[in-house]
Amino acid sequence: MTETFFNLTWLIPLFPLAAFALIVLVTNRHRLLSTWVAWVGIGLAWILGWLVLFGARGAARELTPPRGGLALPLYTIPTGGSQLQLGFHVDTLTGLMLFMVPFVCLMIFIYSKGYMNFGTSDVDPRYSRFFAYISLFACGMLGLVISDNFLTLLVFWEIMGLCSYLLIGFWFDKSYSDPNRITPKQAGLKAFLTTRIGDALMMVGIFLLYSQTKTLTFREVFAPETLEQLANTYAFGGVPWATLIALLIFGGAVGKSSQFPLHVWLPDAMEGPTPVSALIHAATMVSAGVYLVARSFPLFVAVEGGLQLQVVAFIGAFTAIFASTIAVAQNDIKKVLAYSTISQLGYMFAALGIGAYVAAAFHLLTHAFFKALLFLGSGAVIHAVEHGEQHVHEAHGGHGGHTPTHDDHGHGHDAHDDGPPFDPQDMLNMGGLWKRIPRVGWTFLIGGLALSGFPLITAGFWSKDEILANAFELNSLVFWTLALSALLTAFYTGRQICLTFFGQPRSEAAAHASLPTKLAKTGLRMNDLMTWPLMLLAVFAIVGGWVGIPEGFPVLGGLLNNPFEHVIGSLEEALTHTIHIPEFNTFPLMVSIIAALGGLTLAWLVYGLRPLKAGEVDPVKRLLGPVWTVLNRKYYIDELYQGTVVAFAVWLGEMAFRFDNRWVIDPIVNGIGRLGRLLSDGLRAFFDEPIVDGIVNGLGALTDGLGGLARKLQTGQGQNYLLFAVMTIMLLLGFYLYA
Repeated sequence: MTETFFNLTWLIPLFPLAAFALIVLVTNRHRLLSTWVAWVGIGLAWILGWLVLFGARGAARELTPPRGGLALPLYTIPTGGSQLQLGFHVDTLTGLMLFMVPFVCLMIFIYSKGYMNFGTSDVDPRYSRFFAYISLFACGMLGLVISDNFLTLLVFWEIMGLCSYLLIGFWFDKSYSDPNRITPKQAGLKAFLTTRIGDALMMVGIFLLYSQTKTLTFREVFAPETLEQLANTYAFGGVPWATLIALLIFGGAVGKSSQFPLHVWLPDAMEGPTPVSALIHAATMVSAGVYLVARSFPLFVAVEGGLQLQVVAFIGAFTAIFASTIAVAQNDIKKVLAYSTISQLGYMFAALGIGAYVAAAFHLLTHAFFKALLFLGSGAVIHAVEHGEQHVHEAHGGHGGHTPTHDDHGHGHDAHDDGPPFDPQDMLNMGGLWKRIPRVGWTFLIGGLALSGFPLITAGFWSKDEILANAFELNSLVFWTLALSALLTAFYTGRQICLTFFGQPRSEAAAHASLPTKLAKTGLRMNDLMTWPLMLLAVFAIVGGWVGIPEGFPVLGGLLNNPFEHVIGSLEEALTHTIHIPEFNTFPLMVSIIAALGGLTLAWLVYGLRPLKAGEVDPVKRLLGPVWTVLNRKYYIDELYQGTVVAFAVWLGEMAFRFDNRWVIDPIVNGIGRLGRLLSDGLRAFFDEPIVDGIVNGLGALTDGLGGLARKLQTGQGQNYLLFAVMTIMLLLGFYLYA
């Protein structure tokens, strides 16, 4: 790796941070300038990130985590008798993240230019603010990736938490006629508070780690002697410190990556602009949780047979199947993808829990590309349907039984007076969109096939198969749980594609759906800005998985002669002392293929062979009956939390208010106030009025008397004044002579 590129690594998060500052302080009133500032900031981060990655190719074996890599200390924090060295770190895991994060962010930034323009004449009034926020969001993830210690990792971690709150609630003034639907403001607050639970656990873990090791630098924490110390010293109840700290750090990952039981915030985060959904689900935020566990992996394997890996595997596998079942019964195009993300992250955590470190990192990489593709594609679909609804509204002369409501962008669209407000995100209002937006249709199909794990040609197949292959040898329960989840994933993805793009339009909006050709006040084409990023991401949704094809794989391995295999291979080789690398086995491969093709085929038979018509009941809903309602209502987890956790928090707040306002604090404060008044009244009666006022008044009377005497000397006759002056001079002269 060239030293020049490595020494410039610290600039990678600085570029989008500078873009954020420039937009806020300088260009916020100029939308086009704000766009270019954001693009240049993330573009420079992308270029430098890829230079660092390709510079590291030749040194892959020297850069293998956890203890390999190159560190660059930047500054020192004195901590009593010791010092914290803080800086940046590059190893193979960092390189893989730098390959994915800035590129996916760049595609989302470009797409956002088209998305935040709602049509031929309408632009979001907070357009520049949006680009400032997403620039800071990118800075948070990139800074986290290259941090060489837990302290700066935590700082960038919290920057992302702030940005998620600001962006999920970006349309904070938006409201709905349905009182049961969560608003963007509420969704942002829900995300912030839910993830803070995990963050609090993580912070405690980091504090305990420092108390035991007196360092937070990865290289020092993951040193063999430090890990041995943590594994052989015990905390409360005889639990090794390594186990306790690892579980607390995992708590932060559970919150950030929306794993059960802290998964409830992510589906509601869809209330933010769709590019934000893509950022959260692909390039930043939820990926950070998986990255945290992967980065801290030596802590998780420090205690052989420890509880921490079992907890990670259980939470991951359970979340994967749990979220998959919910996704089957969702009609909102973005919420299907949201639960899909929760499920796929569960795959990654399950892989880490069974020790499949490389497989988890590989799936994290490929998932980012096809999930960003799917979310951006869903945004294009929503845009097209909204535009079709606007066309229908204008065709009716702006009236005729239509009632304006708030749409995905916080502006008006139409709904019939005799029915509920029109929802442009409901797949039951779509259908037949392939003919209306073919570019979006093709790219969405590629992303959906990658998510389903379509065999051999998609990235999702290779990374998911790697996880299943490891699970087959290491944990049969995890293997079959993930295999069933893979079947459900393929089914609900096929259902989503069929309901959205196939058949006949099920609404007038879908029949007239299209993307506006030109942006407001510019010559740019919305079609290009919103679809070119989709096409570029679609390429990676296919070829991104080929980097993991081993040379020994039948036919394809030797045919491709994978130039990046040595990176993955060196990573596996470096970790063979802590993880098991499975041999090629056809059984899990066939299970993976059957799950993908079986789920897609079943979806085609139910939704594709005979497409759903307008007003027709969903066949699976009719089949499952009450079970469908349970899945559609997400197992009533939100209602459970509302009735227990939230209710208890509200009760506790009320009790604290009463404690403060009625029972203890305020009575004490009021009593002290009354005592002060009594003391002041007493002092006034016995000291202020007779003594202080007496002295002041006496001095006034004395001054007045002396003034009266002095007035008698003022006769108005010049000879008296002359005599007085002569006598004064004689007195002064006598005094002088006497002295």
